[in-house]
Amino acid sequence: MFHAFPNIMTDQDQDSSARIPLSLHSVSSLKASLHQRGFRLTTQRQTILHIFQTLPQGNHLSAEDLHDRLRQQGERISLSTVYRTLHLMAQMGLLRELELAEGHKHYELNLPSPHHHLVCIQCNQTIEFANDQIFQVSYKQAQAHGYHMLDCQLTLHVICPEAMHQGWHTTLPRGWICDRAAQKSYIDQED
Repeated sequence: MFHAFPNIMTDQDQDSSARIPLSLHSVSSLKASLHQRGFRLTTQRQTILHIFQTLPQGNHLSAEDLHDRLRQQGERISLSTVYRTLHLMAQMGLLRELELAEGHKHYELNLPSPHHHLVCIQCNQTIEFANDQIFQVSYKQAQAHGYHMLDCQLTLHVICPEAMHQGWHTTLPRGWICDRAAQKSYIDQED
């Protein structure tokens, strides 16, 4: 049994391995959902959905990251349009809005796979992890107080092993990032 927000399942639902396929967020479902809210499907909205559908699992985009990708693809779109589209798609439940360590929001495709994030406060490396117990405790707490849970996100702010090994907080130079985060940043810039 799925609810208005596709990432929330109740105790009567099947196990967490039953996932809604990516086709849930198809162009036709986006068009119908937009039309229902009085909006139309623009080429830009369709392109933004496609970017999130093809984004490797575990990657998250800020509005600025998305705007850069769109510009690299030759799209003529303003940053304010990107912000409005992200906000609309998050309200519609297509995207999940995340508060990570960098001080601004990031987005990912909203699939019914509750997961959480470890975020290094030194290098901003983000690692996703799943834990059904966190979701179940949160769901039961919301239910016990008469609330309907819309989302469950746990973000653990941590120090990565490399930063600890390099002497985090006392000897690391300002702006230092670990090799894994630098490599990920380089890979992201190539995309």
